[in-house]
This record gives sequence, C-alpha cells and structure tokens, in this order.
Amino acid sequence: MRPEEQFEILKRDTAEIISPDELLSKLKKSYESKTPLKAKLGLDPTAPDIHLGHAVVLKKLKEFQDLGHEVILIIGDFTGMIGDPTGKSETRKQLTREEVMENAKTYKEQVFKILDPEKTTIRFNSEWLAKLNFEDVIVLSSKYTVARMLEREDFQQRFKEGKPISIHEFFYPLMQGYDSVALKADVELGATEQKFNILMGRTLQKEYGQ
Repeated sequence: MRPEEQFEILKRDTAEIISPDELLSKLKKSYESKTPLKAKLGLDPTAPDIHLGHAVVLKKLKEFQDLGHEVILIIGDFTGMIGDPTGKSETRKQLTREEVMENAKTYKEQVFKILDPEKTTIRFNSEWLAKLNFEDVIVLSSKYTVARMLEREDFQQRFKEGKPISIHEFFYPLMQGYDSVALKADVELGATEQKFNILMGRTLQKEYGQ
C-alpha cells in the first residue's frame, strides 16, 4: 500500500501524531527501500491484567502489523519494578521482580487476542537495562536536565507542594526512553498520559545518534 494510504489508516482514531510530517516521511522511506518500520509499544506489568484502555493502542499496533511493519511489544519487567510516576501525587510502592514476572505471564496471553503472534516480537526490557553498568547510567542521566524533568506536571506539582520526589523516579522516563535506543525504534505508540516518556525516547535516540 502506498505511504499516503498507510498514513490515512494510521492517523485514524489517534489523539496526536508527533509529527505527522515525520511519520509520512518515514512511511515513504520505508516504501521506497522496502524496509518495514519498527513500531514499538511498551507495557509495564504492574497489575495482573491488561485493561480495556490497552486495547485501543494494541489495535493501532495491529494496523502497523497489517501494513507490513515490524511490531515490537516490550514488557517492562525492569521498569515495572520501579513504577511509572506519571500522574502520581506521591512516590509509588516498588514491586518485586517476582510480582512483576507473575503479572507478565498473563500479558503475553492477552495481547494475542488482538495482535498476530506470528508477526509480533516480544522483548523484556531487562535484556538491556539490567546490563547497564554505573558508568552507562551516569552517561544516560547526563542526557537530560533536572529543570526539564521538573517540567513534568506531576513532578512540578509535587515540587511546589514540598512533597518528596525520589531520585529513582527521574530514572523511569530515562529508562523507558532508553528502550527506544536499544531497539532503534522508528515509531513509538502510547497513551496520551505517556507523552513525556515517549518524547524522552525521541530525545535520547537523537543523543545516541539515531
């Protein structure tokens, strides 16, 4: 299917594309080079079940799949242990690895109610995040400033109210962003409240020369 037709399908029922011109340009390059785009979605197994809201973004991921692109589903077993601070008014309880892996069992079964298992690559982000040494972590953290991190609405609110923000919470968006670097992702999908984390991926990919 021609890139313009693909774009029309992919933009349906989306809240925002950042940016439409860039996506269309990538679709054109993919079409001309006959190289599928790598479309990525990350899910943290912080609860035993995928909820109905996940079905929306999974359906969009299936459209990329049907158009011949490479679909990578990341199960955030490493990020899940820290927990996403998005929308939280206080530091959330960290999960153990055992709790995360128990939750992850059902995720693989449930996503295939929408995605084609034959065309889906499932990766766990502990594959690359657990291998980073402290020097790697320092380099990663040097790619973003505290001032930019505090632009996040939830962090900003907690800072104004004098509520604690733990250092490890700053690492969550950095780690999620690093998933995009590790996979050399072309496209990343996510919920609207994940916009900060998703844009972190785009920022880090540029910093790492992608």
